[in-house]
Amino acid sequence: MVRSGKTSLLFQFAVNSALDKESRDGNSYVVFICNRSRLENKPPFLSQGMDPSSDVFQRIQMKYVEDDEGMKKYFAAFHMHQTFPLAVIVDNFGDFFHESNCQERYGNHRGRDLAIVRTLALCRDAIIHANERLESAGGGSCKLLLSETHHGDTPRSLFIYKRWVPSIFTIKGDGSGSFLLSSISSSGSTSASEPGRKNAAKYSIALQYLMLEEIIEETD
Repeated sequence: MVRSGKTSLLFQFAVNSALDKESRDGNSYVVFICNRSRLENKPPFLSQGMDPSSDVFQRIQMKYVEDDEGMKKYFAAFHMHQTFPLAVIVDNFGDFFHESNCQERYGNHRGRDLAIVRTLALCRDAIIHANERLESAGGGSCKLLLSETHHGDTPRSLFIYKRWVPSIFTIKGDGSGSFLLSSISSSGSTSASEPGRKNAAKYSIALQYLMLEEIIEETD
């Protein structure tokens, strides 16, 4: 199967965030949450021209978890941090919620959906608290970025994400080896200034590099 470069895009976001705010004192790191074995089997590609020995990678903290319990423990203790990251990125968010484990834990056939909702609520509260503290301290912000993988039909969990996540993006192959990253409407993402217009990024993976090809203006 052709890799879409999703994890590479997330990692590039981490790099860009760390580079953008590298001069800020105390709040100049990014947290990348993922499954360790999955990342080691399919490491992210860097964008062309990015130096693998750059100091920026020292400001990306890898957090490895095995399931949703590990993720919840991290966000439950988020308020105890002395400094907050520029961003928290969770790769393959949905894969941490194992169907049978969630059903057994909640005694409900929709246990996985319940677990996802509760974890999203915990994530949101943690990020809101971090941003309130950062604002009271003179500025700055902490972002949350999640990814989900599916093939074919729209995932059943999309309706949950639309309620809890203000901006949702999709990645689709264009049939020629490239991919399109574009936004879809969500509960908090409407554009009053230019209704019906949005931009999409066309990119590809070539020679083990993540390459941006062009920005495309789409019309609904």
